[in-house]
Amino acid sequence: MTDINFINQTKALIDNLKSVCANYGLGNDGNEFKIITQMFLYKFLNDKFRFEAKKVNPTLAEATNFQEALESLSEDEYQFLTVLIGADIPQLRPQHMITYLYNNQNQEDFAKLFDDTLRQISVENAEIFSIKSSSGAKDKMFDELSQFISDGSQRDAFCRALVNKLFEFSFEKMFEEKYDFFATIFEYLIKDYNTDSGGKYAEYYTPHAVARIMAKILAPDPVSGVKCYDPSAGSGTLLMSIAHQIGEENCSIYSEDISQKSSNMLRLNLVLNNLSHSIPNIIKTNTIAEPTYLNEKFDYIVSNPPFKLDFSDFREDLQKDAFKDRFFAGIPNVPKTKKESMAIYLMFIQHIMYSLSENGKAAIVLPTGFITAQSGIEKKIRQAMIERGWLRGVVSMPSNIFASTGTNVSVIFLDKNADNEHIVLMDASKLGTTVKDGKNQRTVLTQEEEAKIIETFNNKEVVEDLSVVVSKEDIIAKNYSFSAGQYFEVKIEYVDITPEEFQQKMNDFETRLAALFAEGNVLDQEIQKQLKGLKYE
Repeated sequence: MTDINFINQTKALIDNLKSVCANYGLGNDGNEFKIITQMFLYKFLNDKFRFEAKKVNPTLAEATNFQEALESLSEDEYQFLTVLIGADIPQLRPQHMITYLYNNQNQEDFAKLFDDTLRQISVENAEIFSIKSSSGAKDKMFDELSQFISDGSQRDAFCRALVNKLFEFSFEKMFEEKYDFFATIFEYLIKDYNTDSGGKYAEYYTPHAVARIMAKILAPDPVSGVKCYDPSAGSGTLLMSIAHQIGEENCSIYSEDISQKSSNMLRLNLVLNNLSHSIPNIIKTNTIAEPTYLNEKFDYIVSNPPFKLDFSDFREDLQKDAFKDRFFAGIPNVPKTKKESMAIYLMFIQHIMYSLSENGKAAIVLPTGFITAQSGIEKKIRQAMIERGWLRGVVSMPSNIFASTGTNVSVIFLDKNADNEHIVLMDASKLGTTVKDGKNQRTVLTQEEEAKIIETFNNKEVVEDLSVVVSKEDIIAKNYSFSAGQYFEVKIEYVDITPEEFQQKMNDFETRLAALFAEGNVLDQEIQKQLKGLKYE
């Protein structure tokens, strides 16, 4: 079976789950997101457990009926099985399997059995699969989904319909083939729910092209045992890209984000991408005001932080002595009007700089206006990047690279061991093709354009109208501007012509000017004639 067949089958499962929700009055309901994503997660964990159990237990692998074979294991045999499978795989008991629910769907009060099953899975796997808040409290992996049906008489039927859709499909073949398409599936899974619903942080994911460019520039060489961090992780697109680039087995993922919804998305993303071991490192918190990882340092930091946000309610807390080194360039003042326009991204940049390890590297998506601002906190931060010798380079992206915002963005690359004589400044704003994305226009980069950006940057190449390579001193001389355009050479082209050709060109100019003047005189006369004909009535 091909990659595309698996993708289509998985999308069909998601569509079928949405259809069940619609049939029971939950289409476009606020709880539909929880039902779809939690059912998908349950199915994935169920099939992952089956797949890994068969790998380590020949009896289970050869059984014609896996469910019966699992139920026949003694308690000691079951415990030994879970040890062999390992801690990163969920521990599911026989009564937790989808097949068990399917076989018992006609029993009375099936909705209670369904909810109890998911609750038990949550409790027994909380150590690995739960997300913590800054207080240390752990969330539930699954809600009591039947309770979202207000009509109690329909709950059993609703839960049966969900189980039947899950039973029709299996991920096991996909695990066997080791297909790497879950980024595509994840995006399809959350596409209808990936919008800002008035919460604190607006963006849930970054375009894959931008994420790939950031990862391949940030980590071009093999590394191992490193810690990767995103202080505004959203659904984790940037973290997944850097993990794929480095190798999931070579890194641990850490994240903070204030949104419960995006944290749940990130958990699912980690499960789909073989990074379950990092789920305990996902923290739901206000990164700026209540950072969990304040005393941690990270080797790779990626971030697409919110650009503007009203943080006036906790601004004063940021002036504590404990935060002075962290917010070295200052904190934006609270404006008298339009508090929602407070530049919170400036706090995230400083937080990221503070969080870098001794050899740390970072890639940050920022509004392009940051790279040329002539005063204020923006300039202080840029000065610090140059004076500390951390700036590796900047890539200014095409406009509308994000469908959800018209703000032009640039990606700043920091490296505590940067080459200060060869800083790459790139203006990629002319690249890409504009396509329609819903109601918005979006710019899409081709694979060749992505590769050109990455290779030009990593090879420190000078390419006309695309990139320049400058020194720390060059940037200081330009008042700390990080804009490539301010360093491009202005070229004046000279063309050799004969005296006769010159005279001919001048004659042509005179003839055209005379014709334009004559046309202008005719228009003047016509206007005067019209004015004279105007009468008062």
